[in-house]
Amino acid sequence: MGLLETINGPQDLSKLTAVQLKALAKEIRSFLVSTVSRTGGHLGPNLGVVELTLGIHRVFDSPRDSIIFDTGHQSYVHKLVTGRQDFSTLRQQGGLSGYPSRAESVHDVVESSHASSSLSWADGISRARALNGEGDRYTVVLVGDGALTGGMAWEALNNIAADKRRRVVIVVNDNGRSYAPTIGGVADYLASLRPTLDSVRTHRVYERTLDWVKLRMQNGGPVGEFSYKSLHAMKKGIKDWWAPQGLFEDLGMKYVGPVDGHDQAAVEQALHLAKNYEGPVIVHAITEKGHGYAPARAHEADQFHAVGIIDPETGEPVDAAGQQSWTSVFANEIADIADERPDIVGITGAMLIPVGLHRFAARHPDRVFDVGIAEQHALTSAAGMAFGGLHPVIALYATFLNRAFDQLLMDVALHRAGVTVVLDRSGVTGPDGASHHGMWDLALLQAVPGLHLAAPRDASRLREELREAVSISDAPSVVRYSKGSVGAEVEAVERLDDGVDVLSRRPAGSRHNDVLIVSVGAMSELALDVSNRLGAQGISSTVIDPRWLLPVRRSVIDLAAEHRIVIVIEDGVRAGGVGSRIRQEMRSAGVDTALNEVGLPVEFLDHGSRNQVLDRVGLTAQQITHDVVAQVLGTKVPVARPLAEDTAPATGQFPQR
Repeated sequence: MGLLETINGPQDLSKLTAVQLKALAKEIRSFLVSTVSRTGGHLGPNLGVVELTLGIHRVFDSPRDSIIFDTGHQSYVHKLVTGRQDFSTLRQQGGLSGYPSRAESVHDVVESSHASSSLSWADGISRARALNGEGDRYTVVLVGDGALTGGMAWEALNNIAADKRRRVVIVVNDNGRSYAPTIGGVADYLASLRPTLDSVRTHRVYERTLDWVKLRMQNGGPVGEFSYKSLHAMKKGIKDWWAPQGLFEDLGMKYVGPVDGHDQAAVEQALHLAKNYEGPVIVHAITEKGHGYAPARAHEADQFHAVGIIDPETGEPVDAAGQQSWTSVFANEIADIADERPDIVGITGAMLIPVGLHRFAARHPDRVFDVGIAEQHALTSAAGMAFGGLHPVIALYATFLNRAFDQLLMDVALHRAGVTVVLDRSGVTGPDGASHHGMWDLALLQAVPGLHLAAPRDASRLREELREAVSISDAPSVVRYSKGSVGAEVEAVERLDDGVDVLSRRPAGSRHNDVLIVSVGAMSELALDVSNRLGAQGISSTVIDPRWLLPVRRSVIDLAAEHRIVIVIEDGVRAGGVGSRIRQEMRSAGVDTALNEVGLPVEFLDHGSRNQVLDRVGLTAQQITHDVVAQVLGTKVPVARPLAEDTAPATGQFPQR
């Protein structure tokens, strides 16, 4: 039996010796490489926080003390030491979530995987503890240096620092560079002194003494005030030379570190100092992402931040190769567009490679801007760039657009700025679960005046619609597409005058028009499958791809008037989505054809593969066909209306022609 198997909860860690802890850390890394290589997941970040996680659980008392992980993708070690060691179905339907989950454990607090929000959670939790008479309970946050690029984190820090009594410990996991201790005798001597000085600076007597001296000097007239300011400046200068405190000290928070985040004893000593201070403290730990696994450390792009199924020995992917992804199509096309148009600039929020702006950046490094995890800033900055004569292209995951809706509405749309937003991973994304599904964008965007919204169905349409989007100079444009591989090309049988593509008419040449199927983006394959199944039931159908969902094209309304019922198939929430908007436009035009919105329910959907999630919510060809047949027969609402030459069908019968 290995050491890991003996850990059933955080309390078991306190029994281990220093030697055993080191062995456990090694065993955990081996376990992570072995299991995550079979399921895929966030490998590099978790390899980097083994000692930090063990230290947090040894020094603090979870769940009495609340432990919060910013974004949560680095919580695998936390799961292991809180009794969850079956990783065989990690991120798969019915298995462990890739993020903290309250349904899994009382040790998990924050489920949302949107970065930079953890410190606001800590502010709120610690305020509640204080007001409820539980001020002796700690709130501990493990936050990456990347998350500190988000403005929300600094808003929270400003509030946390204002109350010296709240017991908040913020562990900054700084893996922005490799940990490389300074070499030399003087450096070794200073390193040996630093823990002693930190223990003095975090002692309450030290703080009370400083407060007493400060008060006496400030009450001592001009001479005392001058002496205090001089001594304070000298003290700050010495501290900044010793270990730069930067913005943390300027906010008024106690700072401990930097410490080697892979030195278990150093980590725990720093955490004990922070705990004993009994007030807000920053503990700055330097770590390596992918620590202990050579293939991850050698991976220059992101040290295996997230991997698919890989060979654990080499780190090489074993998934089927050769499939083209939506992201790669965008990456190639936007780089080509940038070659042609010098006014095109790219903006990313700390995700240059995942969203496909890396090729653009390689060709034109001075025209791609990484603003950090700051989507709000990205949108408003883009509005400014548009005013200055550029055409910004902002590439985001669809789920992160939620955070910048106000800026899109009031800074971009209100000012009619020519800004293109490209939304990767729209719709159901699968294994990352509720907070990563890009299922809200279609509904959110319906409310933005003047916005142009495209949803390409295949690679050719993505290239085509992206070029159309960047040609719009007086309004925001959005192009959204799915996660993963692009399917086969879906050619249209006809393109109408306003750009709407007719994908099929079944049966060809039929004078009857039973069902108009409006396919949104990558749902075209599903829509065509439904059409074929309806044909087998004797029900005629027309399948169209609007290409541009906003503004709603006139031909969509005209076709709706010619059919008995309209079915809109989308991979966003039904409430306020594309189907809802088309129905409103039909009513405004006096078209009373029944319309059924077929999309996602307004629910937080658990993780699973894309097909599994779609099956759970009824977005399958079988279920949709079953419902449409019932609607045509008049046994389910909305009921298909008869065409002018038809009589109303009897319940349960096809209309007689």
